[in-house]
Amino acid sequence: MKKFITTIKNIFSIEDLRVRILNTIGFLIVFRLGSFIVIPGIDAEALGNAAQGGIFDLLNTFLGGSFSRASIFALGIMPYISASIVIQLLTVAVPYFQKLQKEGESGRKRLTQITRILTIAITAAQGGSYLATTVPAEAIMYPSAFFNIFSVIILITGTMFCMWLGERITDKGIGNGISMLIMIGIISRFPASIWYEFVEDKGLNGALMSVLEIVALFFVVVATVALVQATRRIPIQYAKQVIGNKLYGGKRDYIPLKVNASGVMPIIFAQALMFIPSMIAGLWRDSEIGAYIGSTFSDPYSWQYNLLFGLLILIFTFFYTAITVNPNDIADNLKRNGGFIPGIKPGKQTSEFIDQILTKITLPGSIFLALIAIIPAFAVQAGVSANFAQFYGGTSLLIMVGVILDTLQQIESYLLMRHYEGMMKSGKVKGRSQIAAA
Repeated sequence: MKKFITTIKNIFSIEDLRVRILNTIGFLIVFRLGSFIVIPGIDAEALGNAAQGGIFDLLNTFLGGSFSRASIFALGIMPYISASIVIQLLTVAVPYFQKLQKEGESGRKRLTQITRILTIAITAAQGGSYLATTVPAEAIMYPSAFFNIFSVIILITGTMFCMWLGERITDKGIGNGISMLIMIGIISRFPASIWYEFVEDKGLNGALMSVLEIVALFFVVVATVALVQATRRIPIQYAKQVIGNKLYGGKRDYIPLKVNASGVMPIIFAQALMFIPSMIAGLWRDSEIGAYIGSTFSDPYSWQYNLLFGLLILIFTFFYTAITVNPNDIADNLKRNGGFIPGIKPGKQTSEFIDQILTKITLPGSIFLALIAIIPAFAVQAGVSANFAQFYGGTSLLIMVGVILDTLQQIESYLLMRHYEGMMKSGKVKGRSQIAAA
């Protein structure tokens, strides 16, 4: 406890770090206040529960309840994330975007501009759909075409403001701003879920069950942290070079390949495809097959739903890892810088060796990721409420763990730069610095 208090004092004794933390808190407060401002022309009392089931509950969790409140931040940062995913996929498939990615700073600025324009287009489409399908008709005070256009403009403005807040947190605050906004939305629902789970639902009679749930949640978080940080180190050796009268190189290093190189993206992609069965059921609603598909895959806690969900995560983990980690590029960079893997010839054999290692570690990583994603279903079957079960795994837990670890790593860097003792005995948050450098 004494070391913890000393670390807090050291953190706030560094002026730059103190200002960044206070800026982050201020930006997050603005974001939370905006999530309670309802779109003009909508009766807040008549909204009821605007988010009901499936993707609506998922979005409402990410947005801290602003989705169900029909606030000016109802769509939040999600359209920007969708646009970023589209641009990222285009940089793999379209030569023009590949060229921009390799042009350095000017290319990145151009990609950022395209992403923002695409964000506006996606927000406009999602805003119209949101008003038509999610907001109850009785909650709209003055239904008209003018109201719809006006509200869509407000939603676009809210999304762009959220994007601006995220960029300001990244530049002036601590941590990744976009991820921080998503995390604060998820955490904002955590206290209410705890209160309902341990006080209103079970009461004092369920004290033993509550303790078991907390212990289980602790071990799930520990396992998730292990998955996020796990790496396979491939040793490399740099050849010695004589430049003038001095000898350079000859050092040993390693390539850190993450066990879960794809992060949370496979879960997001799989979650998006899980609505296709419901669409098929809607087309065949009068048949027995359509009724069966609709009843089975509309329940996110059924074994059929989770089996398909897990299989999709396995597939997308391999797919996303393949498009984000290129063994040929790694091998070329090693060869260009005079590096090689001991016992492996540079070039094609190095690329094949890295590809084999990547395949071997991606398989257990994808299985573990699928298990974490479907843990909420097991938690519900064990008697945990649906609101609290979402914190046992899935996208919410992975985002929270990843953002917290990244923020701690940045704070750790500031402490070590000022020659303070780190937050851990080892002097660093294990695995973060090496992964970031890679």
